[in-house]
Amino acid sequence: MQTATTLTPDSTEIVEHGASVTERAIVLLGENGIYPDDLQQKMLATHIKAMAWRSHSGESLPELELEMFEEISSLSLKLAEQVCGLMDNLAYEEAHLLSVHFEVAKENELSTAKGE
Repeated sequence: MQTATTLTPDSTEIVEHGASVTERAIVLLGENGIYPDDLQQKMLATHIKAMAWRSHSGESLPELELEMFEEISSLSLKLAEQVCGLMDNLAYEEAHLLSVHFEVAKENELSTAKGE
């Protein structure tokens, strides 16, 4: 196993951890009736890989205004908090950023239901 000083964002350990958490997130979303499309899955995977890197590196997020996330449903935030719980050393705000991906994917179902 590599030490934290030798890891990079593209290290196998980081990439695999991100992929594993992404798979678990997609299953969790599906269990809650949320189905991200292919592009949304790719964007989610990219975000979660970056989270895996921040988890290992301790890199912090820029300061966020949590008021920006007032439109996010409690379900999306709860699911994002569960996914963030799969990694150590993440800022509280990380779940808010992740919840945006979940909320957008949740809108897929509404669009489909409306025939859009």
